[in-house]
Order: sequence, then structure tokens, then C-alpha cells
Amino acid sequence: MNTGPQSGLYGGPVNVPTNGVLDGVYISEHIPTKRMIPYETLGDADRKKNSNELGLGTDLRSLSSYASIQENAFKPTSKDPLSTFSIDVDGASYSDVRGMINRNELPNPNAVRLEEFINYFPYDYPEPTSEHPFSVNTEFAECPWNPTHQLLKIGIKGESIEKTQLPTNNLVFLLDVSGSMNNPEKLVLLKKGFRLLVNELREEDRVAIVVYAGAAGLVLPPTSGANKDQILDALNKLSAGGSTAGGQGINLAYATAEDYFDPNGNNRIILATDGDFNVGVSGNDALVKLIEEKRKSGVFLTVLGFGHDNFQSDKMEKLANNGNGNFSFIDNILEAKKVLVTEMGATLKTIAKDVKIQVEFNPNYVSSYRLLGYENRMLEHKDFANDTVDAGELGAGHTVTAVYELIPPGAADADNPNDDGTDLKYSKVEMKSYGLYAAELATVKFRYKEPDGTNSKLIEQIILNSPEMKASPDFEFIQAVIEFGLILRGSSYAGSANFDSILKRANEAIGDDPFGYRREFLVLVEKAKLLSDPMLE
Repeated sequence: MNTGPQSGLYGGPVNVPTNGVLDGVYISEHIPTKRMIPYETLGDADRKKNSNELGLGTDLRSLSSYASIQENAFKPTSKDPLSTFSIDVDGASYSDVRGMINRNELPNPNAVRLEEFINYFPYDYPEPTSEHPFSVNTEFAECPWNPTHQLLKIGIKGESIEKTQLPTNNLVFLLDVSGSMNNPEKLVLLKKGFRLLVNELREEDRVAIVVYAGAAGLVLPPTSGANKDQILDALNKLSAGGSTAGGQGINLAYATAEDYFDPNGNNRIILATDGDFNVGVSGNDALVKLIEEKRKSGVFLTVLGFGHDNFQSDKMEKLANNGNGNFSFIDNILEAKKVLVTEMGATLKTIAKDVKIQVEFNPNYVSSYRLLGYENRMLEHKDFANDTVDAGELGAGHTVTAVYELIPPGAADADNPNDDGTDLKYSKVEMKSYGLYAAELATVKFRYKEPDGTNSKLIEQIILNSPEMKASPDFEFIQAVIEFGLILRGSSYAGSANFDSILKRANEAIGDDPFGYRREFLVLVEKAKLLSDPMLE
């Protein structure tokens, strides 16, 4: 690192020592950046311009951005018996929508992502017992909002790891301190949430803090979890102001994580932001390209969204999806505790990466099918076995669930066999009552890689055509969550879905609810029911 005179933020020379502290910013020859600047000056030059960009009366919630969702339609099995997609462990959509309803607002339909509603909640799936890092759980039952249809649940659970058994954490907190974060729901809540995480750190864990506004800077070098006071002091000094050079912050955070990379540890960046990047690399496509390149480093990514005004959900979701990461939305301190303490292992420790699912349906029992949610996680069938194609990551103890709505035989489907080269199972034989595969509803396949692996492993499981007389409490609750999402989306597939049936089913399926998430769901449904009542408009 050059130790001679360098330019300060406003062009004046500053003397930069090889190692030491300059105006509150640690300078190290090991930190791969040429421009280390005092935190207090980040973005100062942009404050006046930034404050004048919006009128005082602007409703910033109207500036929030969500990716448009085109719901998955029913597909005839005779034309395409395969369904291929990436897992999605995120729960951001549910907590975001919860915040809207708690503010007495019904959500933007595009804010409702069914898979994230389902996967917000933990389920009582069995721990894995084989050599694979996750177990597989399937269930088949009647569809409550359309009794002539059926629902197929496919659930997986990652191996649980005790906190004391987790590998060493090499963490970089990448924190947005731009002007848009100057809000009690944003930087104030961010600091409280990260204090919770810091208090969980062990001596062997390390944390660095990178902040960005008009530029990016390192405010805390990698520091042992034993020095909690030092880490907390750095957090406490943060304040917001200026524009948002998110791309520059990402580059510095990855450089810091790579410079202190632990080949036997958990190397992860935790990005906390409202997603309002507006300086340098800021467009969705450019950010995706940047993050795709950075994921090759072996550093994983957690994205935490804050604030309902000017919330750029689409941008943050793309970052997480393309950066070997997960995405949560923090709308209150209890959600911060859920993500950063209760589910710390699932949030921070990846046990399987690039997890893909491919289901082949038996046309003898399934006329048409529809995957509920996962619209932005669909894959080409040929990419299931293509190890260069990215997919979702599974954390320690995480449960991930996908649900299909099935239409039994009866629809007049034209015969148009799949022709993409995938080796099909059921179309090879003539189906008869007691013929080959006659008892099988579907075959589900999973591919995954070890966290540091490059070649995928295959799991295959047969699902028998034997609907349950009564769904398990977990599946009953999942059905209620889906039905709620369908109503909030105004889905054309909602059938007879209604708030009363949701409340009845969810109340009967409370089960063991140690953290109160399911009881909170009941309250949320009650609020949404009232907000949807035309008599109260």
C-alpha cells in the first residue's frame, strides 16, 4: 500500500500510515483499497443536492419498487410433465407485507411472493439421517379453496447445527448510511438489530464494518467477537446522510472479506440497506453483473432490507438471488431477533448451495399442475443438471417448502411430448392400472453442491398416489398461508378462498408455536379482513 501523501475527500493531502487510525478510520496495508476516508465525511458533498431531489410533500412509499409477478399458470402434464426451479429460503415478502397491514394498508400485489410467505415460518420436518445435508418431506392432500383439486407439498430441512459447533464466522457488515436511511425504521433499527447479533458472537468470530454513502469506507477492521465493546462503539457512532454509492460499498466489502478469507470458516457479507443505490453502479442489471462476479470468491451474502418508504425490494432480491445469498426484511426489533439470533445458523451458515428441484408428474394421475410461487426462481429443465447454473442456498436448520396445486385427470389435454432432451420416466411406458409406476404420483429430484463444491449431488424420491385423509398441522397451516397470499394478490386462482376459512384452518393448526409466529399470523389475517371490508371504506 502506498504510504505517501494521498488525496482526501475534497482533494487535500492526507498522510496515510501503513497501519493505524486516521480520523476514526482504520488503515491497513492488508485492506485492498486505495481510498480510505473518514466515516464522518461520507456523502457530505451530496447532502444539499440529495435533500433537494424530492419535494417536501413526496410520499416516499410511492417510490418503493417491486418486481412484477406473473403468476404460474396450470400446465398440462401431457405437454410438459417436468417442473424445474431453484429453492428460495427468503422470508422478506411476508415481513414487508406484515408491516403494511400493521400500518392499516393493503399491500401492493407484487409485494406478495407466495414462496416467501410459506418459507417465513419454520416447520417440524425431520432432521436428515442420511449422508445428505437435508431431509425430504412430502405430503399430498385435498385443496381447500378448490376441493376438486389436490395439493402436493415438498419440504426439505437442513441439518441443524448448535451455535457452539458453527464454524468460525468471518463477517463483514456492509451498512448503508446514506441520507435515505435517516429514519427510525432504518438506521436506528439497523443498529439495534446488529447489536443483537454482536452479542451472540464468539471469541473466534471476526467482524469488520464497511459503510457507504457518497463513497465507501472501512470504519472497523476485522475484530474479534471478544471485543464486543469495540464493535458496538463503531455501530453506535453511525449516522445517516448523503447519496448512495452501493456498488463501491459492495466492492470494498468483498475485498475486505477476501483479504481475511478463512478457508475453514463461514465467510459472509451482511448488507443492510433500503436498496436505494443512486451513485456509481446502481442499476439492477449492473448490480447483478457485479454480484455474480463477486460470488466466485466463495464469500456468501445476506441482504437485510429496512424501511417501508422508498424500499427497493426488486433490487435487493436480485442481489441475494445472484450472490449466493438470502434476503430478509426487518420491520421491527422482533424480526431482527428472529433473523439474527433465533435463526442465526440458518442466516449465516450455508450447508448446501445451488439447490435445485425437478418434479416429473405421472400423467395417469395428474392432468395439470401449478407451482404456487417461485415465479422468479424457475429454471430451464436442461439446467437442472447443469452445474454452472446458479440456484438457491440452504442454511443450517432451514426449512424450505414448495407446494403444487394439481388437477386430476379429466381435462382434455392435447398430446405434445416434452422435446428438450430430458430423459422422461413415465412417458416411456404404457400406463395401466397395475402396470409399471402405476402407484406413483410423481418423482422428485434434488441437486445440490457442498458449500465449497463445484459438482452437484443427486437425490431422488418417489411420491406415491395416496392422498392423506387429513393433512398434518404443518400442512394445514401452510394451506392457510397460501390462501392468505392468494387473496392479498387478488389471484385469479384463489377459487373459494376467504378470510374465515383461513382463520379457522390456521387456528386449528397453531400447534407448537414457541415464538408466536403463527398466533401473530392470525392477528394479521384479522386486520387484513377488516381492511378488505367494503363497508369500512
